[in-house]
Amino acid sequence: MSILSLSDWLDTPQGRYLLEWEQAGFDRMVADIFGYNAMQLGLPEVDFLRANRMPYRFRAARLGDVAVVTRCEALPFASGSLDLVVLPHVLEFSPTPHQVLREVERVLMPEGSLIIAGFNPFSLWGARRLLARRRGAFPWRGQYLSPFRIKDWLTLLGLEMQGAAFGCYAPAAGSEKWLDHWRFMDQAGARWWPVCGAAYMLHGIKRVQGMRLITPNWREKRATAKRMAPIAQRGRSVTGTRKSQ
Repeated sequence: MSILSLSDWLDTPQGRYLLEWEQAGFDRMVADIFGYNAMQLGLPEVDFLRANRMPYRFRAARLGDVAVVTRCEALPFASGSLDLVVLPHVLEFSPTPHQVLREVERVLMPEGSLIIAGFNPFSLWGARRLLARRRGAFPWRGQYLSPFRIKDWLTLLGLEMQGAAFGCYAPAAGSEKWLDHWRFMDQAGARWWPVCGAAYMLHGIKRVQGMRLITPNWREKRATAKRMAPIAQRGRSVTGTRKSQ
């Protein structure tokens, strides 16, 4: 089988193993994110927004059957127009991953969410990539970015980390038989070396410094008025008493 793209690789035993974990992770993370507009950027063959309940959900990519054809480094959306963006393995195959994040931060609304899925260089799959020396087929030719570097980039862009997940601890075996044989490592890895999974998912929220919603404290105002009323009445009664004297 000739693997010409990441989408082709997802049809392999390794790809299905990864996709099973990531689909469950996206379903869990996007389910309780609310708003109006949600975009999946990349891998349009898979619906990572299926568990989200926003009224308008769409997929965008450079190629494929998508609602919007676009380059990831220059998104054709107004600033502050999207409530949720998911990036499934976009950054490691982009020549300018930091520019992609800058564009995503620009189009996100304040308090909007970004969910990133990536390959972890600190894993058995990261070691497999080093053996390929970036000249192999997908997904080994990508530039694997550590979750710690991504977290630093998000912090610089004003996105606050809300959560992270790691998974797929089995070695990068080529056959489904051997992947099933090593699946016991998923439970062991999550317990003993949790940050060494082959893939990670990060959830960040765009924060706007100094933005705070202020509402009137009507209860405190009513309480203050009640406390002041007797004092005013006593003042008037004392005055009246003095006049009568």
